[in-house]
Amino acid sequence: MHANKQDRRDVDEALALYVHWPFCLSRCPYCDFNAHVRETIDQTRWRDALLKELSYWAGETPNRTLTSIFFGGGTPSLMDPATTGAVIENAAKHWAFDDDIEITLEANPTSVEAAKFVDLRATGVNRVSIGVQTLDNDALAFLGREHTHEQALNTIKLAEKTFPRYSFDLIYARPGHTVDGWASELRGALALVGDHLSLYQLMIEKGTPFFADERSGVFDLPDEDSAAALFDITQDICDQQGIPAYEISNHARPNSECRHNITYWEGGDYIGVGPGAHGRVTLDDTVYATEQIPGPVNWLDAVETSGHATRQRSPVDAETRVEELFMMGLRLTKGITRKVFWERTGMELEDALEPRRLRPLLAANYLVLDNQGLRTTVEGRLKLNAILAALLT
Repeated sequence: MHANKQDRRDVDEALALYVHWPFCLSRCPYCDFNAHVRETIDQTRWRDALLKELSYWAGETPNRTLTSIFFGGGTPSLMDPATTGAVIENAAKHWAFDDDIEITLEANPTSVEAAKFVDLRATGVNRVSIGVQTLDNDALAFLGREHTHEQALNTIKLAEKTFPRYSFDLIYARPGHTVDGWASELRGALALVGDHLSLYQLMIEKGTPFFADERSGVFDLPDEDSAAALFDITQDICDQQGIPAYEISNHARPNSECRHNITYWEGGDYIGVGPGAHGRVTLDDTVYATEQIPGPVNWLDAVETSGHATRQRSPVDAETRVEELFMMGLRLTKGITRKVFWERTGMELEDALEPRRLRPLLAANYLVLDNQGLRTTVEGRLKLNAILAALLT
């Protein structure tokens, strides 16, 4: 069934806000994010700049309703809670807030104490995402993490006491990781979980220390079959514990999915504020891709000079828009629903799919196309990159 024009207008009014804090205590050897280590940070100057860029984008997107705010990084728990509070307070002045707005802040166990969590909760943050990565001290050292098993446990317990919702991340498929070892580690973590858990296979990215280490033979990752077995046991254990996958790397109890990330995966509108932040914003019926200047110093100078540091603001053509919806939507367990696809494009799914590319993927049981929409099977999620290449190129 098609969404009517009113449905599409309601969708267009919804907006998410991403705020990037680029600073960390140290750089992890696997990280290729826009993150920077600084001994000192001028919190007042950064607060003023974030508010100035926020105001600029608010002027571009009047009469919208914020459904979520996400403070990402970097390590946003290094941010002064007064800065977090000022961003939330100013966002509420610029836009209407959804009755059930989700306000998430990423935190690391090394940059958190009880008082800071209490202060962050008082600003309006109602969800934290904790970068635990592993509960094994030897693995923490390998991953270059600054915290210990005990610090991670204490931070999780603090989050449970302080916030309505909390999540934490784990990295698996590490060198030497066995199915039995990971199953034991995961079951232990699930005893601590709230309503959400992110589980990522270790990926080696160009330009990181781990990229050089792997190439020089310092370590080897599990091979494809081993990685698939680790993925399978992950799904089995999480399903048994009532926290199934709703996206390739994200698990949640019913109705506890991360609303902010769902906006990304379903192709919704979001504003990016801060160094290197990206956005997708619909203005006058045209979707624009936006990107802010990535370097912290250059971003700060540009905002103070011009009121914002936007280095890209370009229309997304119809073909690219469809490709993005497939690339993001097929990450979701439910896939791309017909309703969402129509709301974003005004097209039926079949109009965007080339039969000669689609048929072999359906026949191989990698994809399902039905009245709900298009989605991957469990087998398909293991081969998503290859499926997208076959479907789109």
